[in-house]
Amino acid sequence: MSWKLEAKSWVEIQSNDKEFCYRWTISNFSFFVEEREEYITSPVFSSEDNDKMTWCLRVYPTGVDEENKDYVSLYLILLSCEKSPVWAMFEVCILNGKGEKCNTKSIPSFSRILPHQPFGFEKFIIRHSFLSPAQVLTPDDKLTLLCNVSILQDSFSIYGQKPRPAIKVPKCTLEVDLGKMWENSLFTDCCLLVAGHEFRAHKAILAARSPVFRAMFEHDMEASLKNRVEIHDLDPLVFEEMMDFIYMGTAPLLYSYSMACDVLAAADKYGLEGLKVMCEDALCRDLSVENAAHTLILADLHSTEHLKTQALDFITVYASEVSKTSGWMSMRESHPHLVAQAFHSLASAQSVCWALPFKQLKWSLRPSQL
Repeated sequence: MSWKLEAKSWVEIQSNDKEFCYRWTISNFSFFVEEREEYITSPVFSSEDNDKMTWCLRVYPTGVDEENKDYVSLYLILLSCEKSPVWAMFEVCILNGKGEKCNTKSIPSFSRILPHQPFGFEKFIIRHSFLSPAQVLTPDDKLTLLCNVSILQDSFSIYGQKPRPAIKVPKCTLEVDLGKMWENSLFTDCCLLVAGHEFRAHKAILAARSPVFRAMFEHDMEASLKNRVEIHDLDPLVFEEMMDFIYMGTAPLLYSYSMACDVLAAADKYGLEGLKVMCEDALCRDLSVENAAHTLILADLHSTEHLKTQALDFITVYASEVSKTSGWMSMRESHPHLVAQAFHSLASAQSVCWALPFKQLKWSLRPSQL
């Protein structure tokens, strides 16, 4: 004998959106009862607002164990979830031939459910109810179950008690707290002298964030004993931008091209790789005909390969315009190897174009090249 499982699910929006219904029809149910099948499992289902929490129903046609062999047992099973445990209420009933609810069973209070832990009724309904000639509960030998699941989110419950709000874990404010210590010079233990400006800071934080500062405090006896460091080659504004990154991981002034260039040099000198990447990204976004040559020099000087590639690609596309700028003319004198690399990039791009069929080549060229 063949059989099939039919499933249909939908969400019913109640007073809160954590409640949903699932309907499951089992065809040829008497076969499972007569053959004493161990259990039948429904298709996997979930609510529309949370597809990462999945469930299934499991029916034992001849009871879950020997003690319950005269009953049909029914369980709701949590298959997966983002956070465990889940707190839920569960109600299930049978729909008769008229669509009326029969034999409703419920667990009325929120209970703690773990993945793959059965949750339901070992004595859902006595088994001979399905074997009566009238087959009121299984018209056409189909058993239709309707279950309603209520999920408690952001709260917890103890069985038999009202649910209580969950403990909210506060967001980590480490960067904000360290930023306040820097901005307000709290508990500082060293002084950094930059172009006549004194900045109070913390050796431990500087050493943790920058390998250059760490080496300075470890090996420079004068800096270590006096807790005073003189920095001669940084503008105070650039230094403050670098310190914002050291303490808070931010660099708010990188929207300026000149600032991004200066901060990149500082980040490279003090071994701040994260800040280098932030500068690289800002400079890539700010490429122009006027600054392309200078950006290429800067990328080569500070070994930022992504920025160098972007600058070469930009120059390749706008070679005619870039070659007329003062930056390009200066680069020809001071960095001839970069001029050679730019010509190589341009030649490679043109060789690809000439390798294309004429029709494809025509559309690949810019209008000014036709």
